[in-house]
Amino acid sequence: MTQDWTVQRVPAADGAEIVLHSLGTGPGIIVVHGGGVTFGIYRRLAVRLADRFTVHLYNRRGRGDAAARAEPYDGEQDLDDLAALLAYTGAGNVVGHSGGGFIALRAAARRLPITRLALYDPAVAVNGLTPAAWLPAARQAADAGDLPRAMALTTAGINTHSAASRLPLTLQIGVIKLFLRTPIGRMMGELLPTTLDEAALIHDHDGPPEQWSGVEAEVLLACGAAGPPYYRPSIEALAAVMPHARTLVVPRAGHDALARAPQHLVDALADFFAAGVNRGQARRPAV
Repeated sequence: MTQDWTVQRVPAADGAEIVLHSLGTGPGIIVVHGGGVTFGIYRRLAVRLADRFTVHLYNRRGRGDAAARAEPYDGEQDLDDLAALLAYTGAGNVVGHSGGGFIALRAAARRLPITRLALYDPAVAVNGLTPAAWLPAARQAADAGDLPRAMALTTAGINTHSAASRLPLTLQIGVIKLFLRTPIGRMMGELLPTTLDEAALIHDHDGPPEQWSGVEAEVLLACGAAGPPYYRPSIEALAAVMPHARTLVVPRAGHDALARAPQHLVDALADFFAAGVNRGQARRPAV
């Protein structure tokens, strides 16, 4: 039977509204989306989990139907909004992707009521493993209004495993100009300033993994076998210091796998979150 999405407006700490899009039945899962995108790319994931869980999607500040973001960006609104959604839905399960993984992990470190946390390719800088040398040049290009150059530098700097990242920059810029004509390219281009701000904040928090050792939630640290190579050593370093964490390398999966929602990844997430239910962990009913 086809299920319908529900839309609710959740009060935020600063008086704004968070627009919450929910689908499914069962224990709640809140998805914290990555940088440069809106929640819409995770609809397939929600549909494939909806027979077992209530999946909650929302836009972070400054994107889509979300309220404006406070400046300068320090990530605190992201944490406050996630706290409001956890309280409103009663969900204890969170998925964080890329930059959303950084936010979700910060929330867990602050002891927000997260019981089980699944992070996929989390953009958490550990021991200098995540490349950052690209960021000043990308920021300079963006500030100068040269969006294709800024996007090319950002894409190559993040996707170090890609053959395209080794092309001459002029060719990369040509490819990006074509990409910017597509719907997702236009979206990522419009959101590039927020992406760069988020990347800067992530790298400001680079350091030893022990800074995350106080996370008490059950944590699944996953990365794609076909994605950027720095995620695997990063999640392994994090898992080594967290008391309740394990890693998962997802075969045939790139950085966008959470949006593509292949069945083997969906099943791994479902098994992880179902384990908390099966152990009888206390939770409030999902809204």
